[in-house]
Amino acid sequence: MFGIQNYGSFLLAIIVFQLIPGAGTIAILNATARRGVSSGMKAVLGTLSGDFIYMSAAILGLATILNTYPGLLASMQWIGVCYLCWMGWKLLRAPVANQPTDIDVKQDGWVYFRQALAVSLTNPKVVMFFMAFFPLFLSKDSTPMTLVILMVHVTAISFIYQTCLVFVGDVAVRRFSQWRCARLVATRLAGVALIGFAAKLALNNR
Repeated sequence: MFGIQNYGSFLLAIIVFQLIPGAGTIAILNATARRGVSSGMKAVLGTLSGDFIYMSAAILGLATILNTYPGLLASMQWIGVCYLCWMGWKLLRAPVANQPTDIDVKQDGWVYFRQALAVSLTNPKVVMFFMAFFPLFLSKDSTPMTLVILMVHVTAISFIYQTCLVFVGDVAVRRFSQWRCARLVATRLAGVALIGFAAKLALNNR
């Protein structure tokens, strides 16, 4: 279908990969917990934008550049490690109240778009994934339009899943808002998770 071989397996693979939590998931849930659905959706747009850039790069032949200059990938990985650690540290140190602080209220919601975009772009393994993933579902008869269709499928399914994540996260925040320490625990756990992802990336980059 659409020039994609093993179409059913392709859809299932996308869904499975979406269910695996990553740094982007943390960025989306953090934005939702702090500023609600609106900021959560801005974070979704950030992660989707980062994925779209890497998918486009994969299709345009970034694989050739990375093979020619392998040091570029390592540099991008270490930038990602530093950024994720910095974000995690900020969450561990950030003051947290039961209700949004004045800073939360006045803060531009688009800051979460920028944070999610940066998280996505500083994880170069995304582009490596797409360069290895797409060819699995291409046939000899596939055309450049098939690659575009693959991108559209990944983007659409990611958008649906991440939007559901925002609304579920918002409901959870509202339900547990009566717990005095819920906001504090959620923020600290998000910080620990981001630093954990950074450590995993650093170990894989050795």
